[in-house]
Amino acid sequence: MLGARLHGAAAGPGSVTATRLPASGNSPSGSVNQPERDSFHSFPIGLLGKLLTVVEEEGEDDEADASLHPHAASPGTASSSAPRPEGRRHDHSTELQRQPQPHEAGEGIPVKADEVTDTATEQADWLHIAREIADDLATDAAEREQAAKAPLDEVARLRESGLLTLSAPADLGGGGADWRTAYAVIRTVAAADGAIGHLLGNHYFLSRSARFFADRARAARIDRESTAGQWCWGGGIASHEPPLILTPTSGGYLLNGYQRYATGVGIADRLVVRAARYGTGEPWAVLVDPARPGVVGGSGGDSFGQRLAAGGGVEFESVLVAADDVLGTLSPDESVLSPFASLAAPTARLVSVQFCLGVAEGLLAEVRECGRGMRSSWQPFSPQPWPDSPPQDPHALTVYGELTVVARAASALAEQAVDALVHGLVRGEDLDFEECAEIAVLASVAESAASRAAQEITTRALDVIGADAASARHGFDRFWRNARTHTLREPVAHRLREVGDYFLNGAHPPFALPA
Repeated sequence: MLGARLHGAAAGPGSVTATRLPASGNSPSGSVNQPERDSFHSFPIGLLGKLLTVVEEEGEDDEADASLHPHAASPGTASSSAPRPEGRRHDHSTELQRQPQPHEAGEGIPVKADEVTDTATEQADWLHIAREIADDLATDAAEREQAAKAPLDEVARLRESGLLTLSAPADLGGGGADWRTAYAVIRTVAAADGAIGHLLGNHYFLSRSARFFADRARAARIDRESTAGQWCWGGGIASHEPPLILTPTSGGYLLNGYQRYATGVGIADRLVVRAARYGTGEPWAVLVDPARPGVVGGSGGDSFGQRLAAGGGVEFESVLVAADDVLGTLSPDESVLSPFASLAAPTARLVSVQFCLGVAEGLLAEVRECGRGMRSSWQPFSPQPWPDSPPQDPHALTVYGELTVVARAASALAEQAVDALVHGLVRGEDLDFEECAEIAVLASVAESAASRAAQEITTRALDVIGADAASARHGFDRFWRNARTHTLREPVAHRLREVGDYFLNGAHPPFALPA
């Protein structure tokens, strides 16, 4: 079964431990009893972790100078020991009477205590849970993907495991995990099921969007309600044409328009969308309850990949939006958007990076297990017969070597970007736009490398297996379809141009959120 093959799926981008977690005792029925199989990450890259340890021991005095060094570490702290009171529901009776204050928009809540870094033990615990979920998802991933049903059961598994509230504040009953751990979980789940990994990653970003764009009171209120209700978040706040229109009214705002694609729209408890204010055109991030009258969820269309991401179009017909649910500005103008809020863009782009790496590493792990038990696809064409198993075939070894290098290189770039981002989040209000630009460039570099790695690996890895890779029983095609669908929606040509402009001219990358 696929679950057995994927046990110990891809370790996260910022792994700080090389400890292998034990396999779950619940192996799928009918699976062959055999030694634990390695994931793609069967040999670690330990250099970054060692450097992080050294930097942490140097103390806080050096942190400001090393804020954007690829190996700079965020100050590690233990998880909060504060009691976890029951979440409280917000009273909506007066929310429609309040209007957002212009100076509050885009200020975010750059509170350093909100971005503490997880310890190695805390991250290992969450990764153990993520691997168990990945094993479970992998057992029937191909069948579920072909059925293309709304992922209600999958979201229920995530909710039951605690992964849905992984990044929610610990004092509200959430996991309190940092972004490094969240990225590792996304990558692990994506290795087993790319669409669910993407859905989870979008959920993590959108559920924390108020921390970037809203004032403290709004963000705290949303955190309370979301954690108490264990909401699943969907939507999308990338720029799109024509934009949704937000029109002031006596009761708050009316939202109108059609958004062509939003992730998770079919199953989300809350949506975050981008809308332009009528009359001024200023773009705002808006929180919407999809159960409100006037929200009409569309179908997922006929996409050949990412079928379980519950994505699709959504129509808003005079949907009443409370003033308190207008989170803040999405203006790219540095005179309007704070440096902390601008970190939303690289934060979201690194979700895309983890998806791409997870899909690529997941397929490599699957192909390796399949290839170990069959003859080489090149043997009939070789001038002399090689040993029966591909592990001794030099052609197969060369391809595995090349693809491993591609994956490892992209992973190393992702680690640098994640480390810089986490350190930037910890610095919070001390950030300036020059630091934010460096973080954004590192994220763009990582996204470009991860996108290319996903496309190359999901294509070339099948060459090692040969014609048998086309068999529907393997379900290898879903990796390519998921990766290609995502990379078509998130082309990296713009990211490469931004990297080049920064390298040559020192230009700050524009504030551009992914779809």
